[in-house]
Amino acid sequence: MLVYVLAIIFFAFVSVYYNRFYLHMAQLVGYKPNEFLNWLNKYDRDNFKRNFIFLFLLFISNLFPKDYTSYALLILWIALASINIYTHYNRRKKAKKPLNFTYRAKRLFGCALFLNLLLVIISYALFKSPLAFINGLILIQVFISYLMLISLKIMLPIEKKIQQGFINEAREIIKRRKDLLVIGITGSYGKTSTKYFIKTILSEKYNTLMTPESYNTPMGITKVVREQLRDEHEIFVCEMGARYVGDIKELCDIVYPKMGVLTAVGLQHLETMGSQENIKKTKYALIESLPDDGVAFFNGDNDICFELSKRRNIETYVYGTNKKEGINVYATDIKNTREGLKFTVHGDVDGKIVQFECRTKLLGKHNVNNILAGVAIALKLGLSEEEIKRGIEKIEPVPHRLQILDTNNGVTVIDDAFNSNPEGSALAIEALSEMDGGKKIIVTPGMIELGEVEYEENKKFGQRIAKTCDYAILVGRKRSIPIVDGLKEENFPEDRIIIVNSLDEATKELSKIVVVGDIVLFENDLPDNYNEN
Repeated sequence: MLVYVLAIIFFAFVSVYYNRFYLHMAQLVGYKPNEFLNWLNKYDRDNFKRNFIFLFLLFISNLFPKDYTSYALLILWIALASINIYTHYNRRKKAKKPLNFTYRAKRLFGCALFLNLLLVIISYALFKSPLAFINGLILIQVFISYLMLISLKIMLPIEKKIQQGFINEAREIIKRRKDLLVIGITGSYGKTSTKYFIKTILSEKYNTLMTPESYNTPMGITKVVREQLRDEHEIFVCEMGARYVGDIKELCDIVYPKMGVLTAVGLQHLETMGSQENIKKTKYALIESLPDDGVAFFNGDNDICFELSKRRNIETYVYGTNKKEGINVYATDIKNTREGLKFTVHGDVDGKIVQFECRTKLLGKHNVNNILAGVAIALKLGLSEEEIKRGIEKIEPVPHRLQILDTNNGVTVIDDAFNSNPEGSALAIEALSEMDGGKKIIVTPGMIELGEVEYEENKKFGQRIAKTCDYAILVGRKRSIPIVDGLKEENFPEDRIIIVNSLDEATKELSKIVVVGDIVLFENDLPDNYNEN
């Protein structure tokens, strides 16, 4: 009986630990069963190693079915599983995005633990010897990740029903607010920064609410509407994200935007969308959802957006950093400095012609482009030049998006760690190239979720790095292969390519080469479910 008790107690510990870990990974992929399965197949290498060890343990133990074998197997299982958990925990304890125990997470966690408990009860009922029972517990541990997958599938219809109730409530709140102006923002990149800039500028005249951080999913937006939208708010700036075809239409059917901003159409989420044409259709759904008296704003610097701006027969304005026919708001004299950007705005919106100089703490030509979206909307909504300039000066760098960090040690650090993409990474390298200073060092794991073009785009990224940087610190030996290929193609010195396994290692290597006056760019920081360790 003691063997049974000890085995059940230890399995309870193992079950809680691994189910919590797989719950975290499920949360990072949006609780989507198919994406969770893809992640298991691609990145859960620890699970593969663990399975091999424990299956081998089962095989050996069953070759010697003696009375003492169950005790030996239990001791070996506890020892090996404890070592695995200890090493796994030490690698994962500094999660970039910690597990958020939302109500949904708690329900899924409870379902997974219940499945584990049910299998333990079945094992106890079926297996008549302690050895067979421990074998059963170890087999449950081996397949514990797939029990989380089953739990995801079980909970999916339940969660959809719960979510639909909240979504309906948010939809009714928006419908009752006839006086509320909803501005939808979407794009392959730039939407979060653009959202911050629009909100900051418009707040000079209007009481404005925006979706915080990256709350750009149906439930994220629903949560903001239900919990934060107040009667005193005049404008709601709503970021709209999409990983699958149809996602933007679903969001528009919740908040009913009157104005829409399309920041870019690129390759981000090509892996989940299937093709660039699907990305284009999905993003353009925002503009198609606008009412006949709605107003559309397009990024003229993005070729696809510029072409899309000619489609819709509603009031349309185009902004960009280059003056050309069809551009309503543009900028000239753009300069990157260690203090930020300075530029001149030119605009013609709704018959209002303006020209004024601006300064901001931001870096990067693309940030000027994102600011111009705010300028175009502000002009349409009647803000004065002084109000717009004052709003631009108040814009704080969006965390992890070409953000200049105050290090107090004479080293300029540029944090561009959020969700890198081909266009954004190119702009980051361009901003770095324009800055005066000592050595230029990049720390990056490359780009993800680019589907079949991922290798080629990361190779191009390496070529750009070679033309600007003095050192390249690359995170992830397998992931950095295409970047290294691009660096070598441009004859970048191999002794200045440093490959590490983690951001912690990268920081240690950086400390060995950086001196006062150097500029360090952190480009992209992969979520935990893409960790190669």
